[in-house]
Amino acid sequence: MTYQHGRTPAKILCFACSLQKAAMSHRFNISRRSLLLTAVAVSAGRVQAQAKYPEKPITLIVPFGPGGIADLTARAVAQAMTATLKQTIVVDNRPSAGSIVGSTAVAQAQPDGYTMLLMSNGNAVSQTLFKKLPFDAVKDFAPVGTLGFFDLAVFVSAESRFKTLREVTAYAKANPGKLTIGTIAPGSTQHLSAELFKTVAGIDAVTVPYKGTPAVVTALRSGEIDVGFEILGPMLSQVEGKALRALAVTSGKRFPLLPNVPTVQEEGIARYDVASWNALAVPAKTPKEIVAKLTLAANEALKSPEVIAQLQRLGVRPQGSTPEQMTQLLTSEIKRWGDVIKTSKIETQ
Repeated sequence: MTYQHGRTPAKILCFACSLQKAAMSHRFNISRRSLLLTAVAVSAGRVQAQAKYPEKPITLIVPFGPGGIADLTARAVAQAMTATLKQTIVVDNRPSAGSIVGSTAVAQAQPDGYTMLLMSNGNAVSQTLFKKLPFDAVKDFAPVGTLGFFDLAVFVSAESRFKTLREVTAYAKANPGKLTIGTIAPGSTQHLSAELFKTVAGIDAVTVPYKGTPAVVTALRSGEIDVGFEILGPMLSQVEGKALRALAVTSGKRFPLLPNVPTVQEEGIARYDVASWNALAVPAKTPKEIVAKLTLAANEALKSPEVIAQLQRLGVRPQGSTPEQMTQLLTSEIKRWGDVIKTSKIETQ
């Protein structure tokens, strides 16, 4: 039996299947086209958002208390950055041991450029000093750039018998275990700098930790310790008041406000170059275009005569960088201080 147009049931079924497949393919193509258009729209939206960035205030989390060098550095640079960004930067202080609380908050923040971290060499130290951290200083942050380096110095009391750092090292080598070096708490930059000095100078000396800078100053002035390692900024008033003397600065360059004070290298310790530092970072996966805008704003701020003067009064040498240079600094500092912690057998926390 034949049907209209001479088609068999099988042929009709096959024809129906073809129509169904064609319809499905058409719907699939429409769906795929819709998804593609959606993706393009989302991408375009992101590009447009990045082009308009920043559209609201930016939060700069400082993992130190108000009034310290890190906080004052952050505020000086942040205020100047607003001229380029055309937006306010709000400083949010979240002090804690090892900068953990503030750093964790930034590592977990949205990578949209609206949350920044004031990073420091404390982050590099923490990578080894703490057994476990809720973040990785290298993998969980996108570097923006450095802001400045602040020197440490080797101090003695005004009445000390030591007139130069060469005299200090000569005494230590002639009298193993008798020289006393005061610093603040174990694991601090000051403490690790003193331990590194002992290793590089090849001396046997006793490191005496104190709770804070005022205690180190008191111990120096009373003769309780022979020398002290401390960040230069907070000690400038003691030097200017002639209560203490600075024998040498720890970085490779003399400090502008103390031009007559030599470096440790100039005093015969050729491989010693130490400076603490501050930098800016944002959460990992922050778009490169946004990072570039922040880097430009920070470097422009550091050219400001007002900012330069402010930072120098704090004992800070203003110095910007590229994100790549900051990455190199961070990774090298993690290795250096990790080696010092292990060599000095400092107990991890």
